[in-house]
Amino acid sequence: MYYCPNCGTKVKEDEHFCLKCGRPLPDIEARLEPARFQKWWILPIAMLVIVISSIFISSLYFNHQSAKAIELYTEAQESLQEGDYAQANQLLQDSLRHRKDFNQAQVALQYTAEAISIGEQLEKAEQLLHTEDYNEALDILHLAEDKLKTYQGPVVSELVEKIDQTHASVLMEQLKAKLEKSPSMNEIRMLIWEAEEINHPEANEIVMQLRNELIEYTFSTASEALNHKQFNDALLITEDGLKYAPDSEKLQSLLANINKEKSSFETAAKERLEQAMDTVYQEHQMNENDAIEVVSIKVENDEDGRVIVNGAVKSNATVPINSILVDYALSRKGEEILTNEIFVYPDTLYPTEQGKFEFTHFDLKDKSSELEAEIIRITWYTD
Repeated sequence: MYYCPNCGTKVKEDEHFCLKCGRPLPDIEARLEPARFQKWWILPIAMLVIVISSIFISSLYFNHQSAKAIELYTEAQESLQEGDYAQANQLLQDSLRHRKDFNQAQVALQYTAEAISIGEQLEKAEQLLHTEDYNEALDILHLAEDKLKTYQGPVVSELVEKIDQTHASVLMEQLKAKLEKSPSMNEIRMLIWEAEEINHPEANEIVMQLRNELIEYTFSTASEALNHKQFNDALLITEDGLKYAPDSEKLQSLLANINKEKSSFETAAKERLEQAMDTVYQEHQMNENDAIEVVSIKVENDEDGRVIVNGAVKSNATVPINSILVDYALSRKGEEILTNEIFVYPDTLYPTEQGKFEFTHFDLKDKSSELEAEIIRITWYTD
């Protein structure tokens, strides 16, 4: 069997060129030597072995580096939970040196840097708290809270809780400072809302204290308004107090009493108004129909024998009346002989005043004893 000395391919005895590599073939004796053919096959096999060995070794190295990175990351997590951010920062940097693409370690390292920065901010807030720079301390804490919004987990929750505690302490001290300045009742109302929002053990006590103060003030002010029959004011004051102390039995009882007093007063006022209207109606009826009382009317003769009719009336009206006109009739032996109208003087009569009227009949010559005068009607006007 013959072989190409260049590529090792089998060739025939009568072939002068290799059909695979195309090179000229040597004489027959050279074709009978397969040693050169075997050398060409050893090289790719050796290369394959080297590549596989390299991959295997690289895999072992990568696995070792990953395991070490995870180990350091776990230690860093423990340090974070203990609040040792400096140690955690160093461990995370070491972890990333073993494995640069370790995403969790990168995020944790960023958080650790933020936590160290926040720790410094918390210390500054504590210092500002002692110097009573409450607003600046609160601004710093708000910035710290904003930095943690993109992170999650138990470790983050612990730091957030620490910020919240510091925040509550600052608000508590700020509230105490406001209370020392003897706030007005309107300011106390606002302070109650502020105190209720503070998550601090002392806040509940201050809320109770402020509510009791507000309850007493509300009760006193509303009761004074109630005593002066200022029911609407008393209701508004009490209802406003109940907004801040809705469970106060004292204010609830006062509110019920105000409503009862208001209802009773309105009922009595309504009755008085009805009585007054009835009185006014009766007076009006009297002023319209019975305002004049006849005091006297008589017939007399003057020196010349002429017949004179005169008399007096009295005002029973409750208002001035005027233009009083007396309509009377004269009779002789029971037979009416004439009627006449005459105005009373003075023209206006005030309550209880009397007026007079007089008329001379020139055409009558009868003796007064034979004549009789009778009032037919009296008319008048009211102002």
